[in-house]
Amino acid sequence: MAGTLQAQHILSRVRNVLQDNTSVRWTDGELFDYLSDAQREIANIRPDATATHSNIQLVTGTEQTIPTDGLRLVKLVRNVASTSASATGGRSIRVVSEDALNSTEPNWHDPTVAGDATHGTEVKHYIFDGDDPRVFYVYPGVAGNAFVEIVYSKNPTSIGSNTDLIQVDDIFANALINFILYRAYLKDGEFAGNQQRAGTHYQLFSSSLARGGVVQQAIQPDQGAING
Repeated sequence: MAGTLQAQHILSRVRNVLQDNTSVRWTDGELFDYLSDAQREIANIRPDATATHSNIQLVTGTEQTIPTDGLRLVKLVRNVASTSASATGGRSIRVVSEDALNSTEPNWHDPTVAGDATHGTEVKHYIFDGDDPRVFYVYPGVAGNAFVEIVYSKNPTSIGSNTDLIQVDDIFANALINFILYRAYLKDGEFAGNQQRAGTHYQLFSSSLARGGVVQQAIQPDQGAING
């Protein structure tokens, strides 16, 4: 979910720590880059930090992808009537293991398959591979006009001005600050103590994300998959 804080809120706190409120040592452009990198790093470690709900139309067949601004799938929720945010909800969708599906219906990818796997407009199950996080497969396959609600992690875009809103939840503000300080002190690593300061801030960044409880490995849609 996107935050409500502007970039200047984060960067003013960073500059206070760096004692560089006039942008002598670190330019605005540098700090914008560090903030953008911080958001992307958080999204990689904590996909829930940029999680968003969206109603999407599926393509014909079994193989599907999340929207182009997506980083990884979090889960499929339910069938819906359209892509409208107010679309009527339908049948819920459950994750299953690929092995279980392949063993019970090995031809489920075939658009001419009959029986329970007949391709249609309502999805019952989906499978997901964490090694290819933007792709998922639906069962039965889609014959046309199928819509589902998904939760996916968005890839943060670059920050370019002080008034840009951060693209992770506000709760990650301290993590953003610590990552930016890590990068800033790393730039001046040849000066006494700055390498240690950089390491300390990166450790604070990492530990604050871990304290949140859920890390990337715990947000795998295939965990808890039905095995048949």
